[in-house]
Amino acid sequence: MSGRAVNAPLALLLLAGIALAGCSIPSWIPLIGSSKPLGPGAAPSLPARQATAPLIAVTPAAGTTLDPDSVLDRVICVVNNDAITLFELDEAEAYYLYETKEAAPTGEARTALRDRLIQRIIENRLQLQQAEREKITVEDTEIAEQMADIMKKMNVKTDAELEQALRAQSVTVESVKKRLRDQIMVDRVRRRRVNLRVTVTEQEIDRYVEQNREKLETGLTFEARHILFIPDPNRGEDGWEEARRRAADAYDRVLGGGDFGELAKELSQDGSGKDGGSLGPLKRGELAAEIESAILRLSPGEASAPFRSQVGYHLFRLDSKETLTGDGLVQARNQIRDILLREKLQVRLREWLAEIRQRAIIDMRL
Repeated sequence: MSGRAVNAPLALLLLAGIALAGCSIPSWIPLIGSSKPLGPGAAPSLPARQATAPLIAVTPAAGTTLDPDSVLDRVICVVNNDAITLFELDEAEAYYLYETKEAAPTGEARTALRDRLIQRIIENRLQLQQAEREKITVEDTEIAEQMADIMKKMNVKTDAELEQALRAQSVTVESVKKRLRDQIMVDRVRRRRVNLRVTVTEQEIDRYVEQNREKLETGLTFEARHILFIPDPNRGEDGWEEARRRAADAYDRVLGGGDFGELAKELSQDGSGKDGGSLGPLKRGELAAEIESAILRLSPGEASAPFRSQVGYHLFRLDSKETLTGDGLVQARNQIRDILLREKLQVRLREWLAEIRQRAIIDMRL
């Protein structure tokens, strides 16, 4: 190719990534990129399973090579007045198997897979028809710009080189352009019919924070100290009672103004005693749940009453803890807004697809 060797699968992986950046598309379409990360306040693309495999023609389960120029095609479904062909289904199946790295299924398993794929194709076709009814258009300049970016990523300089690189993968330039155009139309009609009709209120975010506070605080750090009193194992319950009395006496000294760290050095039977009972920086979830709960119930600087664990009696003192405030809370709320928005988008998308499908005339001929 003009003296230039092109790694086609790698080049087409780059093609997929740049061609559909910011678009949300059904995973059966071979020309696919990964979804963009959400930024604060940004409207996310509609949730859909995103493929990361390169645009590539692979051998279908039936054992024949896909070739748009030579395959004997037939209509397997009519959506309103729009035909879906056997080649489209074979292509979708081949790409699915490449993407998932699954072995080609046979018998009932293959029938079930192809049933799922044809439903995805039908949904995509319905969305394109809706976009056409709403007179959504894509300018040639938009496609040209994306094709130019594709050429740059593939490191080809001329249209002829691009065509040769694509044909090596049984893909034509025109088919790439058509997929780009179709996907842009689908993305735009979805934004109009789904994205713009979904909002998340501050009250919904507040409610989520309160219902999931413990989960949201997972990973936040805290620092605490403890004094441990271990019962004499040879004295049974009397040993436990003696440990409780020693812990109660120590707690009285803390309440009387005694320095917790110094008392830990004097009284604690744990190795941390020499460090003033310090447990060091801890992340939530690192301690036993009952002990962590007893510590985090305290306010910074507050000491607990004697607490019995499987080991003995403890006195805890909370030195400090991170909370969902300030920048941390702002970040958490932005993430929650994205979570709730995605959930609502999924619901609205399913409802909208059901609406347009109910109005459609679908004639299955497979």
